Amino acid sequence: MKRLRLHSQIALVLFLAVSCTNPETSDSASYLLFEENVNDWYKMGDASWSFVNNELIGRLDSGSGFVITQKAYKDFELTVEFKPDSTINSGVFVRCVRKEISATECYEINIWDLHPNQDYRTGAIVTRSEPLAQVETLNKWNTYKINVNGNRIQAYVNGVLTADLTDDGLVEGYIALQAAGTGEIRFRNVMVKQLNSDPARGGR
Repeated sequence: MKRLRLHSQIALVLFLAVSCTNPETSDSASYLLFEENVNDWYKMGDASWSFVNNELIGRLDSGSGFVITQKAYKDFELTVEFKPDSTINSGVFVRCVRKEISATECYEINIWDLHPNQDYRTGAIVTRSEPLAQVETLNKWNTYKINVNGNRIQAYVNGVLTADLTDDGLVEGYIALQAAGTGEIRFRNVMVKQLNSDPARGGR
């Protein structure tokens, strides 16, 4: 009887351990997006995307390109490490209604320190929210933390709150990273943690 009870306790511990680390069974689990050789995302547009030392690198001479998740997300926390050069126009797009990426059908959290219109510089939610603070990000590694919960979107650059938007326009959608114009953008450690109890549409 003692041996049976011990086996039952071990099985329970193993079940809880698996449940806590499986993104499909735990609301609090974080997992990587845009990994190399994983088919839960795809490329679209003009940019050339490649991996070097676990960094996702977007390069182009003109036009615009994206990497996009196959899955739609609703409420989540997204962290992104990024390193832009001085010429690139980049950004993080969330809740994109369709896999046709734009600032009107997504929330675009910008990466472009030298934007000609500084209302849309790094830290802004383009066309929706001017940056609350200016954080310099060129030619170094930086961190975005983006909280998307209900009708509130908050963005932090290197721990500084740059956007705090309340908007009911977009409820759920895809996540995308951008490389536009000319130059190079590097991303790494793109992590998502779902906050809602109901899984978003689609599958990994």
